[in-house]
Amino acid sequence: MKRHTFAALTLALAATAASPALLAAQDVPGSGIVPAAIGNSEERPIAFARSVPADAALAVVMTDTGLPDGVDGLPVDAQARIAAAEFAGKAGELLDLPSAAGSPRIVLFGAANEDGQPIDWRVVGGRIAQALAEEDAPIAVVGLPGSDAMAMAGLGATLGQYRFDRYKSDRSAKPSQPITFVGVQAAEAAASWTGRQAALADGVRFARDLVNEPASVIYPESFVARAQALFAGVPNVSISVLDQADMRRMNMGAIAGVGQGSRRPPRLMMIAYRGASGAPIALAGKGITFDTGGISIKPSSGMGAMKRDMSGAAAVTGAIYSLARSGAPVHAVAVAALAENMPGDNAQRPGDVVRTMSGKTIEIVSTDAEGRLVLSDAIEYVVRETDPYALVDIATLTGSVGRALGPEYAGVFARDKAFAEAAIAAGQRVDEPLWQLPLHESYRKAVRDSEIADVVNGGVSPGASSGAHFIEYFVPDDLPWIHIDMASVDDASTSSPLVPAGSSGYGVMLLDELARSWRPR
Repeated sequence: MKRHTFAALTLALAATAASPALLAAQDVPGSGIVPAAIGNSEERPIAFARSVPADAALAVVMTDTGLPDGVDGLPVDAQARIAAAEFAGKAGELLDLPSAAGSPRIVLFGAANEDGQPIDWRVVGGRIAQALAEEDAPIAVVGLPGSDAMAMAGLGATLGQYRFDRYKSDRSAKPSQPITFVGVQAAEAAASWTGRQAALADGVRFARDLVNEPASVIYPESFVARAQALFAGVPNVSISVLDQADMRRMNMGAIAGVGQGSRRPPRLMMIAYRGASGAPIALAGKGITFDTGGISIKPSSGMGAMKRDMSGAAAVTGAIYSLARSGAPVHAVAVAALAENMPGDNAQRPGDVVRTMSGKTIEIVSTDAEGRLVLSDAIEYVVRETDPYALVDIATLTGSVGRALGPEYAGVFARDKAFAEAAIAAGQRVDEPLWQLPLHESYRKAVRDSEIADVVNGGVSPGASSGAHFIEYFVPDDLPWIHIDMASVDDASTSSPLVPAGSSGYGVMLLDELARSWRPR
């Protein structure tokens, strides 16, 4: 090293040492600079009316070749054009009709299912919102058969037009004009929308936002802050948060162990909503805000997607928000087990043993089997604190569930077949499908086959079933329990009418429905 270069380096180091501010700047987790301070671009609000607003683009919903009565502004030859185009009102059909010069579009949307199955009006609303997204005009939807169809189409339109664009510099700043659902039962539809569907839509959108955010923005502490802001002013809700010191005091070695390698410490957040008396239903969600795999590090390919490993925690938070904001007559608690799994110099190692708050011990076979670890402490905590009548946990737990079921289903496990069937039925009602996978005594024994601890956290096949058995070990035998492995459905690679590409928000509607409809005997 040249003398003057060495001298310059010595002076630079001396200046740094003399400046605590410079040292402190490097002690901030991350860069300390947020990538954006704005929200997503404005979407079309939902409205209901008895008549078509002026200057609105017209979306006409049809289930056959007959136009609905009382719709003004249609061309006089509309019926002939329908016949010429062989438009039959089937689901997926779309036909543009000519409009007056300078007037907005008139579009016919088919809705009837060819197999005769009931129409999902949410899908109809989502298709309309997406097809007319670029219209520089308000949109009026006519032809829906009653208030329930109108409100559900409003839910679908809200879910279908969701976008996550807050980090794009070239997005449109133009205010969006409303989608108005028109019919004689507009008042009843508006009441249904404000009483239920609007809250559900906001719960799904909140979950999607959390999951789509980069891990530099959403980490355990900021996840909690977002949830606290969401619930501000919502009645009958209380939120409690455990930090790392609390976890040490309560001997929560499993969740503390996962987070010990990160400079962003773990949190355990419990949200309680009391809309009814009696014991609650407990919803537990895995919240790994970024999963490198820890010392058992993942391959670099696809690791960016590991920002989504907190989808379960986002789902339970969105679901309990929907229940609380709509005033559902239920008592529910949601617990989000939040940690960042990093390979720092203080990270836990394969071969370590950790213990949960109850004293049960876990041999760490792989630090990449971390979701079940944070859930073990979260489950023991919520059971001890709230004495629930049932427990549902949801997690992006295993890659093997995707290999078994593909992107069409999440896996569901339960010790009682009736419990799994209740979850499957709830999923069918909201179109968040589940497929039951097996629990088996041989898998249970393998999970508990550690030479030095009570259970092992990995290395047992099949992965989805062994993961379920690991979690089962921390659930009381007499507590009704459902485990949902959503690792195959948390993200949509292509858009559909209700789920634009990106985070699906899966689980919010399912858990909302399950909390309202399921009470095990």
